[in-house]
Amino acid sequence: MQNKVLILDFGSQYTQLIGRRVRELNIFSEIKPYNKLPNDLSEYKAVILSGSPLSVRGEDAVHPDLSEIRGKKPLLGVCYGAQYLAHFHGGSVEKSNTREYGRANLSFIKENEPFFDKVSTGSQVWMSHADTIKHLPENTTLLASTHDVENAAFKFEGEETYAIQFHPEVYHSKDGKQVLENFLVNIAGMEQTWTPDAFVDKTVAELKEKIGDEKVILGLSGGVDSTVAAVLLHKAIGKNLHCIFVNNGLLRKNEFGDVLKQYEGMGLNVKGVDASARFLDDLAGESDPETKRKTIGRVFIEVFDDESHLVENAKWLAQGTIYPDVIESVSATGGPSQTIKSHHNVGGLPDFMKLKVVEPLKMLFKDEVRRVGASLGIDKTLLGRHPFPGPGLAIRILGDITPEKVAILQEVDAIFIDGLKKWDLYDKVWQAGAILLPVNSVGVMGDERTYEKCVALRAVESTDGMTADWVNLPYEFLQKTSNDIINKVPGVNRVVYDISSKPPATIEWE
Repeated sequence: MQNKVLILDFGSQYTQLIGRRVRELNIFSEIKPYNKLPNDLSEYKAVILSGSPLSVRGEDAVHPDLSEIRGKKPLLGVCYGAQYLAHFHGGSVEKSNTREYGRANLSFIKENEPFFDKVSTGSQVWMSHADTIKHLPENTTLLASTHDVENAAFKFEGEETYAIQFHPEVYHSKDGKQVLENFLVNIAGMEQTWTPDAFVDKTVAELKEKIGDEKVILGLSGGVDSTVAAVLLHKAIGKNLHCIFVNNGLLRKNEFGDVLKQYEGMGLNVKGVDASARFLDDLAGESDPETKRKTIGRVFIEVFDDESHLVENAKWLAQGTIYPDVIESVSATGGPSQTIKSHHNVGGLPDFMKLKVVEPLKMLFKDEVRRVGASLGIDKTLLGRHPFPGPGLAIRILGDITPEKVAILQEVDAIFIDGLKKWDLYDKVWQAGAILLPVNSVGVMGDERTYEKCVALRAVESTDGMTADWVNLPYEFLQKTSNDIINKVPGVNRVVYDISSKPPATIEWE
């Protein structure tokens, strides 16, 4: 039996956070759709049922097949998962008279209960439900309550099946990580052995076996993900890795040359390909965000197809895809969660491109990628680089793309990012960038009336990009940056700062 946790996704916005919290305990987790159980459940030592926007009382209530899980493996139901275990196993769930959303406190915890070891009465938890468990099944024991929710936690007697109506995965549940550790380590007996070093050793061994002596082409972007993927592959296959850095005409100012120089001395075989005219020509006149992404993805693949023919006997295309890319593109690995946007490096290759795909990081979150990179000895400055979207400035230029707009945004972005570094703010921000808006506004420069572009600045703090808060940058910094942009970038006369969090807003504007 393997030391993995299976998380069944019922469509909750928090499902991915459960996976991250489990991994923070150095235990590997995998998210699967509730209706697509793995054929071999012996790989998993414990199972967690996620929350859901649905109601167990509704006609569209989802029904997982738990016949090979319940009573046979330690099982934890969270929110909808808890209500499912109650409602369909002898208890009852009703619409709550007092809907409980947000912070609550545990007013009762059963004494000497291992599930709540090191958790005290009064501990803050996070609720998010309109239904409530009115009556527990007969063969259960109440474990915890809040002031408004009597049946906040319970367990089934004679089996390792637990249920909680609150969300232990969100930071607002102060002892949520402890609750998960109690369940997984103390009750399920899982070993906390999943570390960056262990991931590197396992992944390198798998890559050697999977690829053998065949050649691999990898698209480098200069970012953390592709760099870590490259070093992992280089460690596994050495000279058989051929890295290509494509200039799509949508990079930051001077980035093409800077990135190529960055990889000098790292031992990687890197070739620079300037395809900027090809990308910009295909994007001309297109303003729909999804179409822009897909156009960039198509041209990206075409460029790689051209380059693959120049590498004799190349068999593989490597990509720096990470878990949030997969989740946001294919609805939590095919489950009921809603698709947010497509990613150019997710979804496979067209039939004409005869390369197999290898994605060594596709099960990692961004913070995990950085830890793996540190384990590989990659420079801290490179690992600390902000995420930059694959489609580049195309999704930071709202509307159609022109070389003139790209040039304007490159200058604005450079002023903003350089300013963050000079003010010692760069490492305090998870991601930052500028957005060129399809809006002209009236201004006065000198004694003349202007009618020029507006740009928005965006800076967020996050751990994995799944959720994010805007950063409260100093007014003095914003004032200096705004003045520099308006004075130094022709065509811009107004600067605004985006103070939206994710959710409801995404980090990128498109």
